[in-house]
Amino acid sequence: MKILHTSDWHLGRSLYGRKRYDEFTAFLDWLINTIKINNIDALLVAGDVFDTTTPSNRSQELYYNFLYKVSLSCCRHVVVIGGNHDSPSFLDAPKELLRAFNVYVIGAITDNKEDEVVILNDKQNYPELIVCAVPYLRDKDIRTVESGESIEDKNIKLVQGLKNHYAEVCSIAEQKKIDFKQNYNLDIPIIAMGHLFTSGGKTVDGDGVRELYVGNLAHIGKEIFPTVISYLALGHLHVPQSVGNTEHIRYSGSPLPMCYGEANQRKKVIVVEFNETKPLISEIEIPLFQHLERIAGSLDEIYSRIKYFKNSSSSAWLEIEYTASDFIGNLRELLNNAVDGSSIEILSIKNRRLIERIIKKNHESETLDDLDVNDVFERCLDTSEIPFEERLELINSYNEIIKYINEKESNAE
Repeated sequence: MKILHTSDWHLGRSLYGRKRYDEFTAFLDWLINTIKINNIDALLVAGDVFDTTTPSNRSQELYYNFLYKVSLSCCRHVVVIGGNHDSPSFLDAPKELLRAFNVYVIGAITDNKEDEVVILNDKQNYPELIVCAVPYLRDKDIRTVESGESIEDKNIKLVQGLKNHYAEVCSIAEQKKIDFKQNYNLDIPIIAMGHLFTSGGKTVDGDGVRELYVGNLAHIGKEIFPTVISYLALGHLHVPQSVGNTEHIRYSGSPLPMCYGEANQRKKVIVVEFNETKPLISEIEIPLFQHLERIAGSLDEIYSRIKYFKNSSSSAWLEIEYTASDFIGNLRELLNNAVDGSSIEILSIKNRRLIERIIKKNHESETLDDLDVNDVFERCLDTSEIPFEERLELINSYNEIIKYINEKESNAE
């Protein structure tokens, strides 16, 4: 049996406000084709299918169209677990309908841990694989709160709660494995899934990955996972990696670079093939669907890099940081003119000197942390010497933008 492990699609995520639906569409089309080329029997999606708990109609359309196309392919089974970005109720809502297409969705834990043990059958309807589909476990799912407990006590209980949950689910799976051996003389492998942050996990700045539990001190090592697991498909960390130098405990990582810190990362999916119960693990590199480029330096250095991309007919999305000592008040206008007539887009311009000038002008002891968003905007208006009669409209527009961002972030939690 051949299994493909992927996670952290984050459908609907944008980059500096730029929608990325073309990239998501290209990835899902590529994934369908990869499933067909490699004769994949089962697909495991280890959480964070969507970027927010209220996914857009376009994101939902991509998800359900993909599942429909998978049902028409050689892939006989799909197992999806909820991640910390997903809404458990939203993922679970169509689960009974999706079961008709052999799509098993476990958005959150239930009162019955056997619900997290999924049996996948072969074409002759004999059991072929046991999946412990453990979704993202929220603090309240695995720890009881007691008055007077310390942060250390909480973390110990969190780790123990995770360990106990996996032990109980895997115990159910192990009993089924014994039953299948006795009844069918079949030695069925056990695979587990999870969405969590393990000790020593690699991240990059700006990827949006965060510690999942209060205190950020809960160290989840490979030792919490039962030894009956032949392969553990993890989600949450965006960098493809194994856990604790073990080949069979892995993060597939996100399929798209979620920030400019991931721009040069080689994105992957993982294929697991069983020879009896021993997993044979290989990786397939995901193509780059949109070139992201970070440029930092003086104006001449930035111009030089933009010229290079223009000459190569690039359609890169740029994040630019101006770092020279000279102050340039109209930097955005100059850079927009530089890319004019090309397919290059500038998504972000960071003018370090402008920020320093705004903060330090008559306020030498201040830092950015001392100012709120309105203070910074007012300093920008002062620094750019915007006439008073033009400010009201700019301030109103700015306030509308801030309101929109705050509402969007509130809905995403």
